[in-house]
Amino acid sequence: MRYFLGIDGGGTRTTACVAAENGRILSRFHAGPSNPVKVGAPAAIERLLESARGAMHEAGVRRERLGGLCAGVAGSDQPECHRKLLAALRKSIPADHYLLTTDGVITLEAALESGPGVVVISGTGSIAYGRDAQGRVSRCGGWGSLFDDQGSGYDLGRRAIGMALQSFDGRAPRTSLKTAICHFLKLKSITEVAGMALQPHEVAALFPLIERAAKTGDGMARGLLEGAGTDLAKLAWTLLQRIGGARRDFPVVCAGGVFKASPRVRRSFGRSLRNVAPRVPVNLLRREAVQGALALAGGRRTGE
Repeated sequence: MRYFLGIDGGGTRTTACVAAENGRILSRFHAGPSNPVKVGAPAAIERLLESARGAMHEAGVRRERLGGLCAGVAGSDQPECHRKLLAALRKSIPADHYLLTTDGVITLEAALESGPGVVVISGTGSIAYGRDAQGRVSRCGGWGSLFDDQGSGYDLGRRAIGMALQSFDGRAPRTSLKTAICHFLKLKSITEVAGMALQPHEVAALFPLIERAAKTGDGMARGLLEGAGTDLAKLAWTLLQRIGGARRDFPVVCAGGVFKASPRVRRSFGRSLRNVAPRVPVNLLRREAVQGALALAGGRRTGE
């Protein structure tokens, strides 16, 4: 019996699974964030190895040599990060072959297998990947929280804080987000947030507050969520045009915690995309991204 290890590493959580060669998943282990751009390469390596060893231990194969290992890690496409992470995996986890790619590529595999289409991911960060009919993979967005990641949990949390501060000043209408953020971050006044050094995943953790505020009728919260859907639809439309899928009805799959948790973001995304590509099918990801990593660990080729 051969065993395969798949890892999905993001800005909030890292998930590792071990599967047998018949495809049956034997274990699942969760660790903290492993995006090296956000937490640094040493912390990313620590979380990747923690999740890998945890999954292997739970599957009872910790002393086995794996048939293959695939890790899809957000931020790992930076050459120096890629080199460090792959070297650490090779040194610590014995396997016959290794593939270190991005979380977008494994999500594309989970969503579409070997077919053409687009996957848009919105979690802590945001990014989109597309694959054309010849198997070539392209990306759009995902340039980090400092300059990009529009429509992501981080972007929504950042904008919510900004609106709460503007509301405090009187530059924006009153919003329940101000009180909700203060309660969540244990602040006496929203102005205290300006002196906090919040990490991207901590800012992204404010997203559920926006979702709850929108459900209670907060207009600013609703506007944030609808704007996120529009921003994410631009990623999909850009890639559809690039891979020749706009007129061929290539499928678009939505993935990540923001899409999963927010019907309002999904509706806005679908409405915006239908305005420019009315016949393109849009669906929510039904499989875990880590299942894409397991498929690639088992030898399925990627066009990246």
